[in-house]
Amino acid sequence: MDSKHGKLRQLFEFNFLEYTSYVIKERAIPDINDGLKPVQRRLLQTLFNMDDGRFHKVANVVGATMKLHPHGDQSIFAALVNLANKGYLIDRQGNYGNIFTGDQASAPRYIECRLSPLAREIMFNKDLTEFIDSYDGRMQEPVTLPCKIPLLLLQGAEGIAVGMATKIMPHNFCELLEAQKKILKGEEVTLYPDFIQGGMVDVSLYNHGNGKIRCRARMEEANEKTILIKEIPYTTTTESLIDSVEKAAKAGKIKITSINDYTAEEVEIEIKLARGIYAKDTIKALYAFTDCEVPISPNLTLVQNGVPRTATVEEVLQYNTEKLLADLTKELEIDLGRLEDRLHARLLEQIFIEERLYKSIEEKTSFEDVIKGVDEALEPFTNELKRPVITEDIERLLEIRIKRISRYDINKQKKDIQTLRRDIKTIKNYLKDMVGYTISYIDALLKKYGGEYPRLTEITEFTEVSVRKVALSNLIVCYDREEGFAGHQIKGSEKETEFSIACSEYDRLFLLYDTGMYKVIQIADKVFVGHNILWMGKVEKGLVFNMVYREGRENLCYVKRFKMPKFILDKEYRLFDEHKHSKILLLLWGEGKSCRASLMPSPRAKSNLVEISFEDYLIKGAAAKGKRVSTRVVRRVVDTTGKKPMEKKVNLSLPGMTKEEDESPQED
Repeated sequence: MDSKHGKLRQLFEFNFLEYTSYVIKERAIPDINDGLKPVQRRLLQTLFNMDDGRFHKVANVVGATMKLHPHGDQSIFAALVNLANKGYLIDRQGNYGNIFTGDQASAPRYIECRLSPLAREIMFNKDLTEFIDSYDGRMQEPVTLPCKIPLLLLQGAEGIAVGMATKIMPHNFCELLEAQKKILKGEEVTLYPDFIQGGMVDVSLYNHGNGKIRCRARMEEANEKTILIKEIPYTTTTESLIDSVEKAAKAGKIKITSINDYTAEEVEIEIKLARGIYAKDTIKALYAFTDCEVPISPNLTLVQNGVPRTATVEEVLQYNTEKLLADLTKELEIDLGRLEDRLHARLLEQIFIEERLYKSIEEKTSFEDVIKGVDEALEPFTNELKRPVITEDIERLLEIRIKRISRYDINKQKKDIQTLRRDIKTIKNYLKDMVGYTISYIDALLKKYGGEYPRLTEITEFTEVSVRKVALSNLIVCYDREEGFAGHQIKGSEKETEFSIACSEYDRLFLLYDTGMYKVIQIADKVFVGHNILWMGKVEKGLVFNMVYREGRENLCYVKRFKMPKFILDKEYRLFDEHKHSKILLLLWGEGKSCRASLMPSPRAKSNLVEISFEDYLIKGAAAKGKRVSTRVVRRVVDTTGKKPMEKKVNLSLPGMTKEEDESPQED
């Protein structure tokens, strides 16, 4: 049984690896050489085979591509529409959908396409293309196309394979070619994405194509009550963006009265705001709560030499630039060889006719003798030729018609030979400086096509939108002292109106008890918090607390100042040691606060009052003990800044005090 299980395991592993390899290389991941997936490559090759300068029905193109692609017509049609909508390689005619609204293309029988001039110029060269048999062996298909621009980075790609995925961002045509020129000159380059949807992009974490970017819509304030969205983020459509805005409005995160989509050739979404809500504040909320800002995590996975790998943008561009240099070199060498062959043939023809060598074969009776006679007649002229004469050369001379010999134009032949010699010299000069020739080739592409592809996406750096700051304070949180509950479904009594707080769902509540204990909780519908809350408010970073408290064990009072402390939700903290007589006597917020402490009367004391200015005390941590007010017992503490944030009566009776002492008049 174990051997059977082992064989079955091996069978599954082998088949799974075969399937994985097929999906990665033949379906989902593009090749670094031409930036295409197999279906895209087969489409372009089919269009090239069919190309006659006129438009073809997409249905015909899809049908012809099925001869090379062993999958359904819908996958081919979807790939063609996607490739055409990128705007580089395929000219369109008809309704190909709308990348802004997400509308679908018309049926393939209604729309037409053909190769673009750019595709004809940069994508095809039979001399540089390796062909293999198609899936059924009836046709030949290219392994990769000899693309002369970094198409993988230009168009971008997205695909999900088995165990891996790719998400390559598109880049700008002109910037890519300019970067290639810099690489040829040995300079450093850095590239960032550019999207056909426009918008804005923060590339601070792009990490050469394997990090993270944030894309934003471009919005304008038509007036203080109207927002216009003019460009949308990459990966979104106007439909998905509007859905996200409506969802945020239903959740109460933003307040709008209407949203209308007027998109046609250009994006235009109009948002009307509710009463009391203004565009300046709502734009930030749209970035925080809707698809007006979307994060994207690029992943530059590709196939190189039949193996998937992850690369950087600069590595891909370096590889494509070196490949361009090699391909142009091969083209020139092939052209040079052809020109030299033509020159050799012209020189042979010139010698054969002008020297009347054909007369030497008039008496020959066999073909072998004719070949030998011509070969012997050409021997005196071998120094004038580019290479030795072979049998194929002689056979070509023997095929010249008498009519052509009789009308032979010596001057025209000399002119043609001079032209060939000049072209050969030009190519040899190019081959001596291939870097300069490649830069000239790139410059020619930029001059011819660069104006059609300006940068559409603005590169900028976004400031982080704080969700808590832009969220609407649409919840009123109250505290019911009698019941001990707090929440936005509690209605506080009239005596506790200072604890009616306007909050958003993202705020946190700071609860301070008269015993010196505090904790921070989330906004809730209704939660039990206790009966002895001294103060309740929103967590505000940097809020300064000014406090006078009594330490029960020592029976002495201390002054302390601290800022809103750090916290863990629902965890209890203490501002001072717990004791049954320890209490907060005075609590004020902010700067410029002061108070007066009344001390227990003493016959030897000149004054029973201590004036306290909180500005004289350093701001320390919430757990610090503070500075002692006096060595004497403090009877009362009164706010002298004219503001009393607490309505709560605080029992200031001190241990050992008689009722008469407690009720004795305070000295002024």
